[in-house]
Amino acid sequence: MYIEKINLNKFRNYKEQEIFLNKGINIFYGDNAQGKTNIIEAIFLCSMGKSFRSKKDKELIEFNELSTTVEIDYKKQDRSGKIKAQIGDKKEFFINGVKQGKVSDIVGKINVVIFSPDDIDIIKEGPGKRRKFIDMMISSLKPNYIYLLNNYNRVLEQRNTYLKQIVKEGKSESLLDILDEQLADFSYRIFEYRNQYLQKFAEIIQQTHDIITKHTKMQEIIKIKYISNAQEKQGFLDNLKKSRKVDLARGYTSTGIHRDDFMIYINKKIVSIYGSQGQQRTTTLTLKLCELKIVTEEIGESPILLLDDFMSELDENRRKSFLENLKNSQVIITCTDKIEMQKEHIKSFYVENGKVQEERK
Repeated sequence: MYIEKINLNKFRNYKEQEIFLNKGINIFYGDNAQGKTNIIEAIFLCSMGKSFRSKKDKELIEFNELSTTVEIDYKKQDRSGKIKAQIGDKKEFFINGVKQGKVSDIVGKINVVIFSPDDIDIIKEGPGKRRKFIDMMISSLKPNYIYLLNNYNRVLEQRNTYLKQIVKEGKSESLLDILDEQLADFSYRIFEYRNQYLQKFAEIIQQTHDIITKHTKMQEIIKIKYISNAQEKQGFLDNLKKSRKVDLARGYTSTGIHRDDFMIYINKKIVSIYGSQGQQRTTTLTLKLCELKIVTEEIGESPILLLDDFMSELDENRRKSFLENLKNSQVIITCTDKIEMQKEHIKSFYVENGKVQEERK
């Protein structure tokens, strides 16, 4: 899988830009705040239907403009296609010129794995970051998972609203029984997906970590553990009933898969708490390379790698170990200084003030 061409129109600081990529490594370099990350963001938008760094779609539109469009021409093993994102008064997506009914219809058409310096927050920050990481990966592979998450969040919001109404308006608790049944059903189905894919991580995380840390003096034993408050539908339902009094007092649902987490251990110690900064960065890299391997196995071809200023976060040994794992993948790298690589199929682009200039060999 690879991207042939990117067209940007009034996107961020790009007035109008056409970029032709090659199948191998594509390096976009230049000073900070020139528009390098915007290219990564445009690709991500056409892959996942949203930005990876902004919650407001309007921020993607060039200043003082009313709308923006991004077009991506891509090729897979068995077909080619074009995805167009159009953002104005509303956000719309088109596949080969055909308007899609909902954003999730485009997810999975262009498979990407993104690396950025902020990814270390998956390890360092709270459970929400880790849930977002695993949910995004599963969503790109299993469209039904998006449906389950959306429905779970809808019922969760209904339950939280009704908990407040019971206390403030004296409404009957009978509706909670119905909502609890629905919530437990969605919880279990989401749990099954998460458990399945975190088990895949568990199976390959050690060998992947060994590759990244092969230049270190001592081997690190790494493990990943999924933490959920139940493992079957009845368990989720029982927990909701047990916590009902607490939930009524607090006004929100205190148990469920929206509280799930996964923890990573090195030599039996939690990396987020006891790991050094170097170990946390290496663990982040291991996690992302595991994602790459799992996605490749699932779709039968390599996804596109988006490396947003990520190489600058690695020392020479880790960078070398990382690059050795990039086989048969299109790679799009942003960096401040031009990276010299002894590899074939490399294109370099200089980015300055929202303009991309391809370097000729």
